[in-house]
Amino acid sequence: MGWVTNDQLERARLMPVLDYILSYESGDYKRVGRGYRLRADDALAVDDNGWYCHKRCKGSRTALDYLVEIKGYGLVDAVCRVLGESPQERSNKVKPAGPKPSNKRENACSLNHNSPNSRPPPAADHKGRHISMPTAFITQTDSGQPTPPIPLDLPQRHKDNKRVIAYLQSREIDRDLIMACINRGTLYESRYYHNCVFLGKDERGKTKFAAMRSTTTGFMRDADGSDKRYGFILPPDNPSSRMVAVCESPIDCLSHQTLCRQGYIPPFDGWRLSLGGTSPLALEHFLESNGNATHCVIATDNDEAGRKIAEKITMLAATPGSSPVYGKTTERSLPPRGDDWNGALEAIKKAERKQGNMRQSGCLDL
Repeated sequence: MGWVTNDQLERARLMPVLDYILSYESGDYKRVGRGYRLRADDALAVDDNGWYCHKRCKGSRTALDYLVEIKGYGLVDAVCRVLGESPQERSNKVKPAGPKPSNKRENACSLNHNSPNSRPPPAADHKGRHISMPTAFITQTDSGQPTPPIPLDLPQRHKDNKRVIAYLQSREIDRDLIMACINRGTLYESRYYHNCVFLGKDERGKTKFAAMRSTTTGFMRDADGSDKRYGFILPPDNPSSRMVAVCESPIDCLSHQTLCRQGYIPPFDGWRLSLGGTSPLALEHFLESNGNATHCVIATDNDEAGRKIAEKITMLAATPGSSPVYGKTTERSLPPRGDDWNGALEAIKKAERKQGNMRQSGCLDL
């Protein structure tokens, strides 16, 4: 029988039940007010505060407790279900070295952070943002001979994108914008772990970069072989636009676009580019390939890391040299609330729903 580590258990306890429900069981629940009720038995309620079973007078905030108490999972199975990982094997045998696993397991060694054979994930800051150099760059061996770049290892596609759509909608991102990305071929759901896979492509449309984001846990990383010069892009309505807005992640780009589309911030008809963290590489390559772009809106997070990359881009724009950013005009754009764009979008939507509910209950004067 398998087992789980203390680290796996602690990570599983961080998963809110609503994230799990919207990703795996959204069809079993119906929207009621600010939360959801189980269609087959409305005694079971789920919302941002957790789940509660009125028949049993029992509730919790976590997906782990939900799986154990309501769905009848054993603890090991529940942890693995939440994390999308396999249990540890009770064996002291050393596994022989073998070839690199295929993408059928969606970089399973990388996903299972406790596997003794897994490669460490790319370096990241305190928010999980990747700060490593592109793994697709050609390197040199100790003898000085160039080694070929690591090929891009894309996760296999799932037959549909339902969980990715549900997850991104739970983050308040506009459904039409999600579908536009899927139709453009820059977003899909992975087959085995149901991750969001955001793609960056070169000028010929060939995929060069993939950022994976879990729909059920806090897991995020770039696929092996990703080239960070090619960021996830949201094109403008006007392809000759001279403006580009840079965010740190694809979800921030989509959140910025949603806020514009729904009138919460001023309109912006320019390119939106994800840096894939806090490196200017994607922006520099974009400006090299798009000579018409002359103005950069720096929409990185309003925290220490976001401010540092904003200052670096501003410095590159003002400093003569080889950087393509030099000579471009820049402006800083901050989220209307909080530190990041998706957090601002969620906060605005939550406040809007709260106000609407208060009006319906007669607590506000109309």
